[in-house]
Amino acid sequence: MTINYTARSIFSKGSKFSKSSGAIELSWDKYIAWSKLTHLTELITLDRMYDEDLVVPDYKNAEDWNYIVDHGIYLTDLYTTQDYVLRKVGPVKKFNLLAAAIEPKEDCKSVLMEDFEFVGYELLDQSFSISALTNCGGFNNTFKATDLNRFGLITDFAQALDIRRRLLENNLEEYHADTILIAVWRHKTYGQQCRNKVE
Repeated sequence: MTINYTARSIFSKGSKFSKSSGAIELSWDKYIAWSKLTHLTELITLDRMYDEDLVVPDYKNAEDWNYIVDHGIYLTDLYTTQDYVLRKVGPVKKFNLLAAAIEPKEDCKSVLMEDFEFVGYELLDQSFSISALTNCGGFNNTFKATDLNRFGLITDFAQALDIRRRLLENNLEEYHADTILIAVWRHKTYGQQCRNKVE
């Protein structure tokens, strides 16, 4: 299993989601009202809209391409090493340092990574842009809000595989329902001094 890394912005109670361009801004309360995910304490996602990639690669530098991860024709916003991510994260003090495995073949809950804790499974569309779990208004014919943990991810591997299968079966015409399964871990200390442990 290959592990890659990224640094993402933090979106939780009391914070505002805001793109670095300043073009889009959304409060946590408005997001919860729209998504109806009232049990969330923080949104941990690889969705490009809500948890922005804070790594700033130099795409003109051939050296940087040694660290940039693609999946077919798409860039993933994932990178091959933790050191590269921390070098490129820019002047941001609070962020989530995440580790991720694309299309894992085994339950990752028991995969131990030093200084990281497993937070759940993400389902991203094929272009690695939009989360089918937390940015599609809910696929009510496939899963309930309570199927997601307090981070907006799926905790159980078998359930993640089942939801992924049924998403596509039930929504054949919907681009965002054809998803890639990604296991996600979060670093326990980098990017934020105080944080609750995973429940």
